Amino acid sequence: MTRRPRRVEGAQDWPSYRLAMFDRDFLLSPVMRGVRLQVECTKADEALRAAGVRSTLVIFGGSRVAEDGPNRQPAWYAEARRFGRIASERGGAMHPVAGTRDNVIATGGGAGIMEAACRGAYDAGAPAIGFNIRLPKEQPPNPYTTPELTFQFHYFAIRKLHLAMRARALIVFPGGFGTLDELFELLTLRQSGRMGAVPIILVDRVYWHDLINWEAMADAGMVARSDLDLLQFANDAEDAWRLLEASGVLVGR
Repeated sequence: MTRRPRRVEGAQDWPSYRLAMFDRDFLLSPVMRGVRLQVECTKADEALRAAGVRSTLVIFGGSRVAEDGPNRQPAWYAEARRFGRIASERGGAMHPVAGTRDNVIATGGGAGIMEAACRGAYDAGAPAIGFNIRLPKEQPPNPYTTPELTFQFHYFAIRKLHLAMRARALIVFPGGFGTLDELFELLTLRQSGRMGAVPIILVDRVYWHDLINWEAMADAGMVARSDLDLLQFANDAEDAWRLLEASGVLVGR
């Protein structure tokens, strides 16, 4: 006697029957983390490639800096905005060659210094990239990033990768923990030779020297004294641009 297969009612409703590409539970499972990292990286990469963005000038700084804030905040905001405009007008981002743009302003996409730098690019009529990160407390993109160049990341590592991989220079305005995290991440890449000769320019010499005793690290033997040469200090936006030009990274853009 032939045994008939047991009929399973509602098999099409089971997760196993879903197409993998539409199975949200599967795609968000731990086993698919590597794929999610790849997808998150590739999506932004393809959008930037399609927009012809070849290189960027990355600007870091505090998200809490306000245009009408206390102490030196208004000055920091104004200088970041001024640098965004100067860099956009003089760096080539407004004038693509054969569909390719260089030295496009790129930030973390949020408020404060990030907003100010993107606003400067906006003032000049140039594009600005926003690499936003998804946080427990929502961080909406600032209104001055170019819509098709405004991204949201889940993984900090992929966001940092995109901030670094096209950077011709890093310009850092005063900020807090997040700014320091990003600064030291790229500073370590420079120190260890994992990143090319990308200038790192810190704006507002007084703030940075009050905040960190750079010489103490060299005095204690924690870094080579030559490592301190990886840092350059500027007083304002024009000073930062002069250092950038002197570095030679803009030659042949």
